[in-house]
Order: sequence, then C-alpha cells, then structure tokens
Amino acid sequence: MHSTAHRAAVLLTAALTLLLTALPASASPRPGPPPAELQVMAYNIHHGAGVDGVLDLERVARVIEESGADVVGLQEVDRHFGARSEDVDQARWLARRLRMHVTFGANLDLEPAPGSTHRRQYGTAILSRFPILESQNHLLTSIPYPERPTEQRGLLHAAINVRGTTVDVWSTHLDHQRAEQRISQAREIVELTSGTADRPGFLVGDLNATAETTEVRLLAEAGFADPFAGSGPEGWTYPAEAPRSRIDYVLGRGVSSWQDPVVLATTASDHRPVLVTVEVPRPARG
Repeated sequence: MHSTAHRAAVLLTAALTLLLTALPASASPRPGPPPAELQVMAYNIHHGAGVDGVLDLERVARVIEESGADVVGLQEVDRHFGARSEDVDQARWLARRLRMHVTFGANLDLEPAPGSTHRRQYGTAILSRFPILESQNHLLTSIPYPERPTEQRGLLHAAINVRGTTVDVWSTHLDHQRAEQRISQAREIVELTSGTADRPGFLVGDLNATAETTEVRLLAEAGFADPFAGSGPEGWTYPAEAPRSRIDYVLGRGVSSWQDPVVLATTASDHRPVLVTVEVPRPARG
C-alpha cells in the first residue's frame, strides 16, 4: 500500500513538472503595445484670410492636409460671423473638407445679423482624426479695463481617444494687448488643466507671448514642455511673410518623446502653423 501511494505521488509530481515546463511563453506577462505616434498642430487661421488679404479657406485646408496633422488646434475661427468670412461655419467646413472630427468654442457670441437666424460667433476649434469623447469651452476671466475693453478669450478642451488612450487637447488664444491679462489667463489655464495631469495632454495656440515671458514660464512650471525651447529663427511664427517672433505653441505633458518640431512656411494666414510629432503611451492589452 505504502509503495503504491509513493509511486502515485512520484508520478503526480512528474506530471505537474512536465505541465509547468510545457506552458507556452505567452502565459508570461506580455510587453505593452508600442506608443502611438501623433502629429499635433497649432494654427491661427485669421478667419481664412491670407497675407494677401484673400479669403481662401481651401488654402488653409490644404496646409493642414499636406502636413499630415492628426490633431489641430485652431484660433481666430469664424462661425456665421458675417461678410468677412462669407457667413460660413468655418470649423464645420474644415471638418467636412478634411474628414475630421471637430469641436468649436465660441468666445464671442453675438446676435444674428439682420436677415439671418445664425448667431455670429468667433473663437477656437479643435480638429481630430480620432474620435472626440467630450469637449467644453471655458471662458477665461477678463480683467476690466474701462478705457480699453479687452476681447473675451477662452480655453477649448477636447478629450480624444487616440488608439485606446485618452489624450487631452486644449486650444487657446491669449490676450494681445496686456501682459498682466495674459498672466492672469495663464494662471487660470494651469488651474483648468490640473485635473487631468495624470494623462497625456497638449496645450496649443496663439499665446501672444514669447518664450521668456512670465505667462509662458507659468505653463512650463505646470508641466507643459516646449519642444522648441531654446530654438532660434526656425521656431518663429509671426508675421507669416517674414517671422520675427515665436508666439504660437504646441506644449505637451505626459509625452514619451518629441520628434521633428517644425514651423511650416506658408502665408495662407498671417501666422505660420507649428507641427510637432510625438509619441503617447498606449494602455496594456488584457
């Protein structure tokens, strides 16, 4: 009896050893998927008017199309604003033309023009080749200046599904008249973006400020890295025909690598667009 039980135990141990040895390598934890490449653009389109003063939204669309951009933060976008842009909903037009998803944020929201039912709106937009999960426009607080009223500014947010990773994109256009207004707006942006600091995000837009200013430094201290930091004239964006400064940015956080930041030489607007290729982490497979 004892001999039989002993032999059975030995055989069971051998069988278990053989089974564990034969387990396929796939039973071990698999490495996560490679990062997703993403091309992000910032572009102040000047309501579709180029340096030549000609309204030509198709020309703007070709710049975006030929760049290969996946996500584009736009500024100075008209929506049924009037004659200067032929009453076109420019965000919707560009989305259809480029076959991209879109969200629009109205920073100016005015009564319809006589004979029209559309409200006259002006602001920012985000175009995306990837699905937009949710979006919201935040109107930034304006410091009152009775002698020179300042234009209402905003921060448009879109949460985008990039191959399984939620990526935050913010498009903004800061005040063009006063540094103290921009500093206040930068502080507000830091607060508004703080709730999603644990995932990849990009702040893109026309900051109307050069890299050494307090307002840009505040954004850097909040974790938004600048791929053009320390660059010379190759990073200048304004004015488009002969740039003398850099006021347009793609800033990012939670990004594994930056590649090939470039300013595109075009006069389809009075600003040149900024394009950055990045890699964003992807969630591990189950």
